[in-house]
Amino acid sequence: MTVECIPLEKTNAFSGLFLDYLSGKPELSSFYHRRPVLDSIAAQIEEKGQHFSQAQRNTLVSVLQAQYDGLEVTEAVKTNINALAGGKTFTVTTGHQLNVLTGPLYFIFKIATVVDAARILAEKHPGYTFVPVYWMASEDHDLAEINHANLFGRTHTWETEQTGPVGRMSTEGLDKMMAGIQEKLPVFEKAYTKFDTLAEAVRCYVNELFGEHGVVVVDADQHELKQALIPAIKDDVLNHHANDLAEEASKKLGELGYKTQIFPRKINFFYLQPGQRNRIVREGDAWQVLNTETKFTEEELLAEIEAKPENFSPNVVLRPLYQELILPNLAYVGGPAEAAYWLQLKGVFDHFQVPLPLIMPRNFGLILNKRTSERIESLGLTTTDFFRDEQELVKEYVASHTQAELSLLDERNRIQEVFTQIKDKATQVDPTLEGRIGAHLSEVLKNVDKLEKRLEKAEREKHDKSVKHIQSVKARMFPNGSLQERHDNFLNFILPNPELITQLVEGFDAFNYQMYVFKE
Repeated sequence: MTVECIPLEKTNAFSGLFLDYLSGKPELSSFYHRRPVLDSIAAQIEEKGQHFSQAQRNTLVSVLQAQYDGLEVTEAVKTNINALAGGKTFTVTTGHQLNVLTGPLYFIFKIATVVDAARILAEKHPGYTFVPVYWMASEDHDLAEINHANLFGRTHTWETEQTGPVGRMSTEGLDKMMAGIQEKLPVFEKAYTKFDTLAEAVRCYVNELFGEHGVVVVDADQHELKQALIPAIKDDVLNHHANDLAEEASKKLGELGYKTQIFPRKINFFYLQPGQRNRIVREGDAWQVLNTETKFTEEELLAEIEAKPENFSPNVVLRPLYQELILPNLAYVGGPAEAAYWLQLKGVFDHFQVPLPLIMPRNFGLILNKRTSERIESLGLTTTDFFRDEQELVKEYVASHTQAELSLLDERNRIQEVFTQIKDKATQVDPTLEGRIGAHLSEVLKNVDKLEKRLEKAEREKHDKSVKHIQSVKARMFPNGSLQERHDNFLNFILPNPELITQLVEGFDAFNYQMYVFKE
């Protein structure tokens, strides 16, 4: 495969906040700790090393070893897990939901990015070890977001009535979904038939896909890990500092003209019970778990937090803090929306005296088969051209490939000049005619616009084959009107090309933030 890079600002696919953050706009400097560049890593290593104890490392390694028990683990993963016990080992982390069959293509891009980032950092800082980590969002409870995948033009859905944290859900019913897929998918058949919960199944298939690259999968839904979160849980339910600080950042971003991504609550924790994940709210002198009969006094709540912190699940405001409390992490790799909400959280991290990691955008990608690449070339267009509006692209293409003059701009201008002359003469006789003349002009110009569109349509029909090729390329690059990476499943591309993951890891550059176009 060949790789073409397109600047993100030329794709028309990213928010102003995201692009301004990447460009280092001074007004945003107070919302993050260090720029997401290689030169920031040395200081991040020193600071994180001072804030992450040996006891924290030992707990992490012990939990990971237990979670991986029963998996056929590669030597690269074993080595990385054991290395986390050492004071010179740090992580680069990405996180994502537990989508069936991995969900959208960018899930694979995320993990490929942390793999590449770890490789680059190892070359830059040879005295240290860097471990790529995938953090499973195992406590999320929005099943509708993760229960389907788009594969070869069809949507395959996991039908289940289960509720609560998705990582704890049984894999029951996934075999029926798999039976409806014509292609043989041994990695997922193994994951969904040999493991009891969705979290175990996802750990299995990520290990199968990225184990040789040393990717370590973390499931933070664990008593031993949640103990590190106890002070933050107590602070949140009693004092609401996270809410206040995140709201303050949101207000400042709003004053700069940016839309914020997340909306904090007074209490940013859910309470976990079998099959349930419900919000905690304060009602007078009590704390109520919504949609249940469970209620705590302050004394009971604090006792529950101390004894069973695993029953408390952070939302998006405090999940990043939890991650940084249990990992020796240097950077978080995420998409545009994730980068945006991390910018709302610096005050929260400062309050808890935890270093904010580098906020690194993941690599963005587009995969074009040989036929699509050849069509783009035969049309005399560039890949960048296809990030434009389809109608504008077609209009410009037709105009540039015709000898006829399709624009009636000159004629419009002359008509306006004539009506101006008519108005001048008429208003000398009767000033009240000015409005009527303006109405006639508007009607004439509307008819000119209609005629211009008919000319364009007639000329477009002469280029019907080329127009259809433009449309087919757009459909492949933007299925259902969204970026390919946000719609298509990676199996669409790896089944005909088993070397895809290796090609992505080698083709991406984790610290070079562009759109990567992979062409056969």
